[in-house]
Amino acid sequence: MVEQKIRFDDGAAYEQMMGIWSRFAGEIFLDWLAPLSGLRWIDVGCGNGAFTQLLVERCAPAEVQGIDPSEGQLAFARTRSTSRVVEFRHGDAMALPFPAGRFDAAVMALVLIFVPDPAKGIAEMVRVVRPGGTVATYMWDMLGGGFPVDPILVEIRAMGFAPSRPPRMEASGMEALRDLWTGAGLEAVETREIAVQRTFPDFDEFWMTQLKFPSVGPVVAAMAAGDLETLMSRVRAALPADAEGRITYGARAHAIKGFLPK
Repeated sequence: MVEQKIRFDDGAAYEQMMGIWSRFAGEIFLDWLAPLSGLRWIDVGCGNGAFTQLLVERCAPAEVQGIDPSEGQLAFARTRSTSRVVEFRHGDAMALPFPAGRFDAAVMALVLIFVPDPAKGIAEMVRVVRPGGTVATYMWDMLGGGFPVDPILVEIRAMGFAPSRPPRMEASGMEALRDLWTGAGLEAVETREIAVQRTFPDFDEFWMTQLKFPSVGPVVAAMAAGDLETLMSRVRAALPADAEGRITYGARAHAIKGFLPK
């Protein structure tokens, strides 16, 4: 597999591909965090605002700052949220544009494996959170078969093709997350697994959604017709439809939270 920088620049495509999954997992994640209302949040790697919107709807924040390197994603995020407590701005997870102690809570939703230096990204989250504040993330279990795109990626690899992969896959493991959080000096560190399911009305919608993912679309587009037919047959066999033609399958994420010492 080719390890390379993967960018998400189309907010609408991301919503169909991953935004829905993100909210399914994000609801469980926020219930687990059980935050107080009226907090000041930073959503690092906010993307198209799927998780940011959840924060507004479920946590009654005083403020949410959404940071992302993609102007395309940010443009979409600004169309989905009209809340006055939310601001979206361009920024780098490893160099957050805020002073120390600015927020009560810092979160990343499905971002950590895309940060070139995860430890530096966590250190920045710690820096901008006040003493006693929360630092948390959830990330698909990329190495344990929990990624929502795995049903097609597994078959692509089995056929001998090499899709690209995020630069820091290892950071999705539970042990790696624990090491990052404790290494950043956070206390009362806790982890949990988040399992979710999604149903597609038919195979065609499932398939077209998968093709929007940058690790899948380019590989499939370059396939010969015979290989493409074989791939689709293999995926159909791995994800049989129900009596009404619907495709349902699950994904799994790892979540972690910790607190800055007071």
